[in-house]
Amino acid sequence: MQNKHGDFVWYELQTSDIDAAKRFYGPLLEWQFSLSSAEAPRYETCLAQDNHIRQTHEVGGILELTPEMQEGGCSPAWLGYIEVDDMTQACKKLTDAGGKILMPVKSINDVGDVCVVSDPQNAPFYLICSSGAKNSLAFAHDRPRPGHCAWNELVTSDKNAAQAFYQSQFGWTQDGSMDMGDMGSYDFIRHRNMIGAMMNIPAPGLPPFWNFYFRVANIDKAVKYITDNDGTITQDPMEIPGGEFVISAQDPQGANFQLIGTRGDS
Repeated sequence: MQNKHGDFVWYELQTSDIDAAKRFYGPLLEWQFSLSSAEAPRYETCLAQDNHIRQTHEVGGILELTPEMQEGGCSPAWLGYIEVDDMTQACKKLTDAGGKILMPVKSINDVGDVCVVSDPQNAPFYLICSSGAKNSLAFAHDRPRPGHCAWNELVTSDKNAAQAFYQSQFGWTQDGSMDMGDMGSYDFIRHRNMIGAMMNIPAPGLPPFWNFYFRVANIDKAVKYITDNDGTITQDPMEIPGGEFVISAQDPQGANFQLIGTRGDS
């Protein structure tokens, strides 16, 4: 089934050292890599195995930040791509609603039109109007798939305003919430399927951002791997409803990421 307007379809790591990033994420998420562009900025595609259908498919990419990009303020980070039906209309609608265009629209052969934008609270993400009818499986909404993104989480300065914005742009709707005490509610977001959640920033002074939770088979083994390979655990394993555990971490180049998985002997 072809992706729809408002779907998460791609995840991109922007990093200062693409070879080091491949060495770190490859064993952690069981990824293979394919060179997409050798010219600056260098780009590698991330491939994950889907054991259910015994196929390997693309789940994201790694972009190596050029010195000029870094001098312009870019730093290592993960960004998500959201599909749109019409790039021109989507950009106008976004700016009319208070969003910003951070990088002008760029056409990429065999990919489509892409641009970097931010919501009114300044959380950055990509828009993409894909060429062709290819269906992305990068976000595993239907079943657990190791090496795939399992959850998309917006941490923002104004959750209610953010929900109204994303609903107006992509048709996302709130579907339940979880009380987090002094931190407020954790509001679940649906777009045909459950895609993630939104919450207010827990500490003052932090800029809004998106978190992306990638699935691993064993969260404890992942924690050990991260600490043994110059990564940093920024949130220890925390149990979530359903019995799985999540962590937050930082890769050796400083990009934040999240993992979800079970504990035990798996």
